[in-house]
Amino acid sequence: MVNYVLAAAARAQATAMMAELDAHRPGATQRLAQDALAEMQTWPELTVRRVAEAQTGPRCSVAGAYAPGPPPQIVVADSTSPARQDFTALHELGHHLQQNSFALMDAFARQPDRGVLLEDAACDAFAAEILLPAPLVEHHLASDGPTAPDIVELWRASGASRMAVCVRAIQHLPAPGHILILDTGGQVVFAASHGLRPLQRGSFQGDIPTIAQARAGQGRAQGRTQIRYRDGILGRELHAQTAPMDGYLVAVLVTDSAPWRAFTPPTKDTGPQAREYICEHCDEEFRSFEPACSVCGVPRCPECDRCACPARVTERLCQGCFIRHPPAMFTDGADRCLDCS
Repeated sequence: MVNYVLAAAARAQATAMMAELDAHRPGATQRLAQDALAEMQTWPELTVRRVAEAQTGPRCSVAGAYAPGPPPQIVVADSTSPARQDFTALHELGHHLQQNSFALMDAFARQPDRGVLLEDAACDAFAAEILLPAPLVEHHLASDGPTAPDIVELWRASGASRMAVCVRAIQHLPAPGHILILDTGGQVVFAASHGLRPLQRGSFQGDIPTIAQARAGQGRAQGRTQIRYRDGILGRELHAQTAPMDGYLVAVLVTDSAPWRAFTPPTKDTGPQAREYICEHCDEEFRSFEPACSVCGVPRCPECDRCACPARVTERLCQGCFIRHPPAMFTDGADRCLDCS
């Protein structure tokens, strides 16, 4: 599971990143807050490129990429939203800062995964800190945590991207959970997570309870739901609330202490839950967390170690040992294998 102190570590790392940036480029954080892309394009040591979103790849939580070079290069997906481009550019700048500073790298050594999760989380926190100053955030987000409408109001008031607002909001979440931005097709455009396993950008959540209700109506819904992970694996039950966000849907999901309800006890830890399967070959019923076969979409059966793909060689069941063998193990017309004959 995700380390519960990761969010605090990410914010501390983001603060250190801003201090280092201002030490080398005084006033840079203020200029980046005004127009991140324009400011970064004036830095001679850094190349900034705009590309189609399909060229950015899935490695980052945003539609961008960083290549250390030399020369170091930041890639930002073309977007109709300048605010989204700025958040992406700042996120990738965060990778640049952390990968080129021994002082910032020290924090990675204290992480069990050598800083993989911390680096990306710190990039989000760094971008959000620059774009959304604390007084503005505290004015719009209540002390008991953000609701979905609160997040929409902060977004409208700030002019920052939806992603930046979500990162700032997740820092105020009162319990483990997620804040998601979903497109009209029900796919996750951006996910900020706290204390629960992160969701991948592009994953489909449009048909889970509460989200499906919101999509079918005016975008506003609340209830309980379970996030879907890889291969249909469901997470634990969560309290959920949604609100429309100008063509998108923002969803706040928490295990307990939902800010939009007077009292919300912790939900039952019902997940993750593996999907159920029936083996096509031996009729074994099983659950599996293993990755599914890329061809048939079914993981290997624990009994016969086969997925649902047809066998390359036609097999026959021996009536003596009841084991399936290739045809070469039978003489013509025999119903028993050579070992049983």
